[in-house]
Amino acid sequence: MKRNEAREQAFLLLFSGAFHPDCSAEELIDNVSEAGEYESDAYTLRLINGVMDNEQQLDEVITAKLNKWKLSRLPKTSLAILRLGTYEILYCEDVLDSVAINEAVELAKRFGSPKDYAFINGVLGNIARSKTCE
Repeated sequence: MKRNEAREQAFLLLFSGAFHPDCSAEELIDNVSEAGEYESDAYTLRLINGVMDNEQQLDEVITAKLNKWKLSRLPKTSLAILRLGTYEILYCEDVLDSVAINEAVELAKRFGSPKDYAFINGVLGNIARSKTCE
C-alpha cells in the first residue's frame, strides 16, 4: 500500500473515531475490518496509534495555531485531517513537513468542504514553521 493510501485509511478511521470516542484504535480497526473496508498496513497503524496516543498534545498544538477559531467548532473531517497532519509534522521524522501538509490538503480537497483545504494548509504551515523556529 502506498503512503497516501495509508494516510487515507488512517484519516477514515480517525474520522470514524470522532463518532466513537470510547473506542480504541484496535476496536476501530476491528469494526472496519468486519465490514470488509480495511486493508491492514503498518504505516496506517503507526498513524492511527500515534494520533490517538498523542491526541491531547496534538489538540494543544492545533489550538495554538487557530486564529479566531475553537477546536470544538471545526468540522470533524477538518479536525481528523489536522490531527493526522500535525502528527506527521511533529513525530514522523521520515516524512518531510511539506509532504505531510500536501497530503493533508489533498485529503481536505477530497473529503472536506470547498474551503477546508486552504484553512488546513494555513494551520499546518504555521505548525511546521513554528517547529523549525524552536
